[in-house]
Formats: sequence, C-alpha cells, structure tokens
Amino acid sequence: MRRMNFIDAQAATSETARGINRGIVLNLIRRRQPISRADLARASGLQRSTVSLITEQLIREKWVTYGATGRLPRGRRPTYLQLNNRRGILAVDLRPAMTTFAVSDISGRFLSQQRISTPPNPDAAARTFSEIAGQMVRNHSDLCFEGIGISVPGRYDPARQRVVFAPNLKWPEFDLRGPLQKATSLPVDLENAANACVLAEVWFGQAEKTPNLIVVTVSEGLGVGILSDGRLVRGLNGMAGEFGHVPIESNGPRCGCGSHGCWEVYASNWAALRYYHESIAVPKGLSFQDLLSLAGSGDTLAGKALDAMAHAIGRGMRMIIASLSPEEVVFVGEFTRLWNRLGPVIKGEVAKSVLVGKPPRVRPAAAEPSVARLRGTVALVLQKHFGPFVEPRRQFDGPRGPQARLQSAGAISSM
Repeated sequence: MRRMNFIDAQAATSETARGINRGIVLNLIRRRQPISRADLARASGLQRSTVSLITEQLIREKWVTYGATGRLPRGRRPTYLQLNNRRGILAVDLRPAMTTFAVSDISGRFLSQQRISTPPNPDAAARTFSEIAGQMVRNHSDLCFEGIGISVPGRYDPARQRVVFAPNLKWPEFDLRGPLQKATSLPVDLENAANACVLAEVWFGQAEKTPNLIVVTVSEGLGVGILSDGRLVRGLNGMAGEFGHVPIESNGPRCGCGSHGCWEVYASNWAALRYYHESIAVPKGLSFQDLLSLAGSGDTLAGKALDAMAHAIGRGMRMIIASLSPEEVVFVGEFTRLWNRLGPVIKGEVAKSVLVGKPPRVRPAAAEPSVARLRGTVALVLQKHFGPFVEPRRQFDGPRGPQARLQSAGAISSM
C-alpha cells in the first residue's frame, strides 16, 4: 500500500483533472502518431467530446497539427493528428574530449549535428556553446526552439543549478546553465548522462512500460541512471547512482574522484585501454574505437583487454542488482559494438548476483551512445511540456527572424 502524506497534500481541482487529461492525450499522440480523435478516445478511455476539446486546445497552441485524412469503408473520414515538428530543441552531449551539438524536432528526429573539441574550462565552454547555439538556431529559422538540453559527464544539482561532480572533465563546480541561458535567451536544462539515457529509453526506446530500470553508461567513466517505480531517482544534490565511484579494491589504481580502486577504474573505456597497454607496447594515441577495431579483426590481446573490462562491469553489477533489483538493465557505450562477445560475460555475472527469482533482462541500448544521450536531452526539455500539470502559454506564432527568436524563446519555454 502506498503511504499517503495527508499533511502537505492539496485537494485536486478541475484544473488538475484537465492537466492530467491533456498530458494523457498529448503523450498518446506522441507515441502513436498519426492518430485519429476516435482512436485517442478509445486508447485513453476519455469521452470523445473531452478528446475533441483537448486536441482543439493543442492545435491552437501549435503543439499538434492535422495530418492525412484516413479512408474508411463507410462513415466519416477521420483526420489524423500528429506533433508539430516546427518546434525544435537544441541537444548537447558534453564529454571530456568531444562535445556534440544537434538540432532535433519534438519527435526526436535530428536535423543537423556538429562536433567540436570540448573547451578546456567552464568559462570557455559557456562562450563557445553560446556561439554555436546561436548559429544553429539561425541555421534553422523555420523552427521555434523550446530550449537547450545538455547531457554532462557528472552530476547536476537542480537546487543549486550547478554541476557539482564531474571528475572526468577535471572541472571544478560550475554553472553552465546561467551563462548559456543569458547569452541565448533560451531555457537551458542539464542532466547527468546516465539519467539522460534513462529518459531516452522511456521516451524513445523500449522501456516505456518498465517502471524499474537501470541504465549503465560506459565511456571515459561509468555512470548509472535509476528509474524506480516510474520515477527518475536523483537523490540529495543530484548524486544518486554514482556506483562508478564505489571502491571495489582498496589498493587499486587512483580514480579521477581521488579515491582508489573505484569500479570505474576497472570497467571504463580507459580501463580497457590500460589493460591493453599493460600487455603490449603500443603507440600513444590509441583510442577505444581503435581497440574495438583491433578486437573485431582478431587481435587476441585487444580481445582479452575487452574481456577483462566486461568481467569488471559484471562484477560491479552485483552491488546494483542486490541493492536495486531492477527489471531491466540497459547498457550504453561504444563497447556494445561487440555485444555478441561481451554481453554474455556481463549477463553471466548479473545472473550470479540474483538472490531470488529470475535475473533482470540485460541488453544494449537500441540507439548509438551519442544518439542515446542526445535523445535524452530532447526528452529532458520536452518532459516539462508533456507532463500532466501543464498550464497553457501563449500561442506559437510561426517562424520568426533568428534574433527575434533568441530574444523571445524564453516566453514559450518551460510550461
């Protein structure tokens, strides 16, 4: 039984009910587009008159547009509804070496992308990101941008609006949201990369009906995003899920966080490269993608280095399975290119960790790692608009000039 807090609870109003119904209809359109009003009524359980009122409002607000007209053997021909893809989101995937920018429509389709070397410090990042954001907005003057979503290799504290922990970036605590929002006049949202990938799985992946989900991101570091009872778990200071910095060997190599023997130093991309360097003298500059290619072409030592990485990933999963007992575990990372080889190793370790019942489903993400992070930032921006308690803002009035858009986009931001 769910425990209810009757001290701080507030009575539901008719506005609450309308907001919930609006969210239901809008998300049904998002997931099943194109869809008719009749099908919306059947899928939602709402009366047709209620569905008509809600969809008319969404059309007025320019969240939804008319699509094709259907054909039926008899009766009135239905007009299908779909999301208005003239609304855009600027998605940013910030990583220690490279940062990717992308323009997406609200259906999660990417219209353009650009990659740059990650700036050396937060101040330089704010300046560079602002310039690129402005240019990409001007290049897509047919869109009205809802905001900027940024995936970060660290933990973002929403209360303080600062990134408070990013050891692989080697930056101190920083505020990227404020300077970028001021420079572009667009609302900016930041989220940890693993949490962003959870949102991507729920919004655009295969986990829509999985309330207890773990996403493990394996890259320069190792992050864990947690979906519990259908809610993203952030914890105090946004630090929930930092299993990568739990020591599993007290005398192990030094980690970027300052501790020794963290799970991350055994299971990350950099760990696999270290294993390979320890087994053979190789030229400097070998990348993890190079290591994957070597293993794929039959290099025995490269394969052994990746096997060691996979065993380390599986060993660390024991604490996650025992503590969180998820239904499904999704891995995001370049190493999943060799999932046929490395996946069974990880699945075997996970199966050993289960105390009762069947092990959780274990699979790689459907999307490439960079796509998963970028789609997560798209969902991060949109979830404020597609939630159940949304108040309508002023109507979208079509494309505007680039400078006017940058100045006024904040007025059609978070709802």
